[in-house]
Amino acid sequence: MKEKILITVKTYPTLSREYAELVCTAGVEESGKWRRVYPVQFRQLIDEQKYRKYQWIEADLEKSTNDTRPESYKIHGANINTLGQPLTTVNKWLERREAFLDKVRVYEDMSELIQAAHNNTLSLAAFSPAKWLRFTHEEVGREWDARKLAILEEKKKQLNFFKDDATVEKELEVVKKLPYKFSYQYEDVEKRTSKLMIEDWEIGALYWNCLKAGRNDEKEAIHKVKTKYWDDFIQSGRYSPILILGTTLEHHNKKAPNPFVIVGVAPFPKDSRQKLF
Repeated sequence: MKEKILITVKTYPTLSREYAELVCTAGVEESGKWRRVYPVQFRQLIDEQKYRKYQWIEADLEKSTNDTRPESYKIHGANINTLGQPLTTVNKWLERREAFLDKVRVYEDMSELIQAAHNNTLSLAAFSPAKWLRFTHEEVGREWDARKLAILEEKKKQLNFFKDDATVEKELEVVKKLPYKFSYQYEDVEKRTSKLMIEDWEIGALYWNCLKAGRNDEKEAIHKVKTKYWDDFIQSGRYSPILILGTTLEHHNKKAPNPFVIVGVAPFPKDSRQKLF
């Protein structure tokens, strides 16, 4: 089926055994129903297909049979068409409010979300914390899994039969692995505390840009990331951030105590016109 989807989620690239590098992409169709679309090897798309967040795309979708989460659909890169420019941020993100925030339910109770995930009735949702507690970072492994890298190298060898070396290297270039895990900790409306990792592409790109600007000073780069995601988005009082939460397939299927991660951060500016209910 062909649908128009407003992209609201692009996660930091990860390595996949089956598809090499993948980007988790999600958004809402015109009535506000969530769609998770994959596999998207984003950096291998042609320039005209490389969509941005809050940009409409049109694509042929097919309900996934391998991923039983209700919002998961298969998409093929050749069927992606971008439609116009990304929605603007003028008038306190008015276009984005009307196309996205006004169309989806914004949850406030994590227990309700987790139960729905365990019942397999949802795996993507917009969420508004009742109280923000802190923004944290933790150092993680700096190299990708060796087995996945070996698979990627094998794919390069296979493609060398059909394409020149330069093209293969560009298509299967390994994205740099983030050496830190960034997380938000918050309370929901029932005072339940959650600490969830942020997997948004933007926070990864911000870290690398700050690291480059700061001449590879990791402490300075982390400080600048925290300034943006905590001081500006939370402490300044200028924004009412909405978190987009998504379950990982493994934790969803295992019905983990909390199968969600933060797949998108939407820092909507505070607005007196914002919905109360």
